[in-house]
Amino acid sequence: MRILLDECTPRPLMRELAGLDVAHVLDLGWQGRKNGVLLASMLEEGFTVFITVDRNVPYQQNIPASGLVVVVLEAPKNRLADLRPLMAKVRVILETAQPGQVYRTGV
Repeated sequence: MRILLDECTPRPLMRELAGLDVAHVLDLGWQGRKNGVLLASMLEEGFTVFITVDRNVPYQQNIPASGLVVVVLEAPKNRLADLRPLMAKVRVILETAQPGQVYRTGV
């Protein structure tokens, strides 16, 4: 499982997924890509999981057809302090996540 963190998530959030194959959009130079192009790039590069705070992605993209797992983090702000507590739930989601599904986790 290869995981990509969206550019709107803080880069240090990667530490909360230590031991997993995680990259950040900024590390790949993919910042500024529209969601459709970003998801296509993910598939080309073998990513299977997309973690974002963008609540609109599931409505703007055909996630079931993509075969990707999308995890939407729902917190008051996109700050590390607000998102870090959600990562234990994300790890649980990833254990049973099915391709083409959207999962939401929040406080």
